[in-house]
Amino acid sequence: MEHIYVYACHEDEQALCQLELRTLLGAETVLGARYAVSTRPVEPSRSPFLKLRLDVLFEAGSLPELASQVETLTVQGSTFKVAFAETDAAVSTDRQREVAREIGRHLRGKAEMRRPEQWFAVTELGGRWLFGHCSYGEAVWLQHQQKPQNYSTALSTRVARAVVNIAVPIVAGTKAIDPCCGIGTVLVEAMSMGIDIVGCDINPLAVRGARVNLDHFGMPNVVSITDMRTLGLVGEQVTLSPTTTSPQVRYDALILDMPYNLCSKLPEDEQLQMLQSARRLAKRAVIVTTEQIDPLIVQAGFRIAERCTVNKGNFSRQIIVCV
Repeated sequence: MEHIYVYACHEDEQALCQLELRTLLGAETVLGARYAVSTRPVEPSRSPFLKLRLDVLFEAGSLPELASQVETLTVQGSTFKVAFAETDAAVSTDRQREVAREIGRHLRGKAEMRRPEQWFAVTELGGRWLFGHCSYGEAVWLQHQQKPQNYSTALSTRVARAVVNIAVPIVAGTKAIDPCCGIGTVLVEAMSMGIDIVGCDINPLAVRGARVNLDHFGMPNVVSITDMRTLGLVGEQVTLSPTTTSPQVRYDALILDMPYNLCSKLPEDEQLQMLQSARRLAKRAVIVTTEQIDPLIVQAGFRIAERCTVNKGNFSRQIIVCV
């Protein structure tokens, strides 16, 4: 089945949005566009950028032709509402309502404008008229902004959620780790999507803050006080979760937000040790950094597959996908 996704992002996050959707949906996005087409049925709430997903049931060359096809569909046991989804061209509000009413008039069932039990959407895309079931995204990441513990230099919940999706596009069967988890911003986003993830940090105060944040959202404690540079070494016996104690543990995905400090710079040898540990631990890593560390990433044994830059005023972070 073909799925049409409608998304929106700030220009400072456009590159991040494109990388996330390309990874999550397995589809290329067009610069400046507001939609993506994919065969993957991804819940819109997973992404901080997705607004809705239209699951195409009918396709036609004209609106009257689409309306005649819609007449064959009966909505049973529920009320419905038809919305217009803006895709490749701006459409006035009046025209959107007109089209939605026309399609709704031909749909057999009980229309309900305020609290429908079932949503449908219609759109015009590349000269095609499309109709199908509609799912709207919920801004789950926005709720996570209200956590008890915060760092001024921590990733925003919006960026953290996108980074998690880039690292773990497929949830089922994927084990992930955030070995420098700070106050748990990435952990919260990942766990809210049902991802099997653990975290650790060398800073006891950060770990304490992460535990407070996880508990605030009703999530289990999956955090330990650990120097990530020792993880995966022979003889390392750190317990990362109640069920994982093996020193040879490896993960499908790793998310590493390199420590950042306005007043001091992390020594290069320490950065390399962290990256080498990341290479030991996971087959795939997404590294977030404010510095140019490409040579260290390569030296650690990674290959840089993709990347983007996220800007916030004069401050920028690189999101680097490594395999």
